Amino acid sequence: MKNYTLTDAVLVNNYIKGDECALSVLIERHKQRIYSFIYSKVFDRDVSEDIFQDTFIKVIRTLKNGKYNEEGKFLPWVMRIAHNLVIDHFRKGNRMPKFEDNGEFSIFSVISDGNLNAEKRLIKDQVEEDLRNLIQELPDDQKEVLIMRMYRDMSFKEISDKTGVSINTALGRMRYALINLRKVIEKNNIVLTN
Repeated sequence: MKNYTLTDAVLVNNYIKGDECALSVLIERHKQRIYSFIYSKVFDRDVSEDIFQDTFIKVIRTLKNGKYNEEGKFLPWVMRIAHNLVIDHFRKGNRMPKFEDNGEFSIFSVISDGNLNAEKRLIKDQVEEDLRNLIQELPDDQKEVLIMRMYRDMSFKEISDKTGVSINTALGRMRYALINLRKVIEKNNIVLTN
């Protein structure tokens, strides 16, 4: 039986069981509709491409972690993820700072709360230091992509251009960076709160 005739639910099941091609079929089947939806909201091709890629990073992560339970409703589920990422994009607006290549970055620089008391400031500084140390433990290629994406707010296209790798390679490095960070955090029972 050709993959084209399989239902979304069967393809999702096949992907969860290890058939990587099943995901490609799902993406190919729905990419135009999902991308068009995103573009109709943000009117920017690069941003749309990034949100589209982020959508499928989230889809892959959810499926790999066994947390998908939207039986027979794959497309509406993916559209909901894309919609939430569009909302996140607009919420973030231009508040995410751009950083120069001096290696300094701070996840808390987007939070401007001048009323932090001394205790909260100490906790914030410690969490920031812990996170910086965790990121430094990543392989160089993963660390580079994570810093460019999360702290310098670069699109995957910009990261691809700057590093000389394909967009898919940059996406893969970002995915593995997040997986590796999560593993270290869980393994060591690290609590990152401020």
